[in-house]
Amino acid sequence: MREITSLQLRIAYIAIAIGVVVGIASFVRTGALLIAAGTAVISLAQSGKGRFERYLPLAIAVVLFGLAIALPKGL
Repeated sequence: MREITSLQLRIAYIAIAIGVVVGIASFVRTGALLIAAGTAVISLAQSGKGRFERYLPLAIAVVLFGLAIALPKGL
């Protein structure tokens, strides 16, 4: 697997911040998708950490992505 650069980590942090702001602005689905994508990139960057520290955030990101897809269109 390729190493994740510091630029990609910055983009992930920006995506999470934008996701939180967008979620506050009542676009919950879009916010959840941005937060899930950013969290997944950050968890994949933790290659030196143990299993638990790497895969728990990735599992949470996958669940958040599934939740965002399952939300009704009106939310």
